Amino acid sequence: MESGGPLLYPRAGPSADMTRSTEEDPLVDGPLISADALHSAIRREFQTLPTHCHAVLLSLLHVVFVVLSICVEVLCVLKFGQEDACREVLSSFPGSSVVVLAKAALWMLVMLFTRCAQHHHSQARRRGYLRFYRLTRELNQLPITVHSTGNVLLLVFLSVGLSQEVLVYMTLSILVLELLVVLPCLLSYIVKVMRFNSERAAPDVSHEEHTHTFSITSLPTETGFREGSSLEEVVEKQADLIEYLKQHNTSLSRRLLNLTAQH
Repeated sequence: MESGGPLLYPRAGPSADMTRSTEEDPLVDGPLISADALHSAIRREFQTLPTHCHAVLLSLLHVVFVVLSICVEVLCVLKFGQEDACREVLSSFPGSSVVVLAKAALWMLVMLFTRCAQHHHSQARRRGYLRFYRLTRELNQLPITVHSTGNVLLLVFLSVGLSQEVLVYMTLSILVLELLVVLPCLLSYIVKVMRFNSERAAPDVSHEEHTHTFSITSLPTETGFREGSSLEEVVEKQADLIEYLKQHNTSLSRRLLNLTAQH
């Protein structure tokens, strides 16, 4: 049954755009807060890493340990005319046993430093600093790897039954090699962490968004697959990025609500 009255709903004309994106129809006319205020809030929440102080202390202890070990091995074990002084300092403990026990204590300190650095760097990765995390991951693992390898070699030499003089020279060689490998690694780590703390950069995602905004011909980001990249590395990067974005969206929503309430 047709009615000649006016239509309650206007018919869509042929020129109606049915494919209009939701992005072209915003819920509000303008942003609630400025982007500068949001970036400044993110920058204020930057958390520095304290591990460079731990690395400096560990480097000093390592140098002192090697110097004292050389003195004990040469003066007390090889007995270059300092037997009385060694007995006063070490009492009845053999000099070689003191060096081995001190090396075990140093290994424990290196292990604690590695665990502490891993904890702080994992926190930095969750805050979105994925590139810095991968840049320093090998530096965190190298000291404990070198010291563990040195411990294994020292145990082998002690169990072989070498002469005392040869054992002293092999022990000192291991200690010096450990210092020559670990010390540059720690110094490089200290420089990278201090630079990271001084730059106070925004998370990697914010940096990439800023780069794509002002550079149309920019290359693909690190999270994408490109020729020469291993699949395992790409999957790890994407997993880290997804984890960060989840936490970032939650904190961003809270920050938006707080800033909106203030305005």
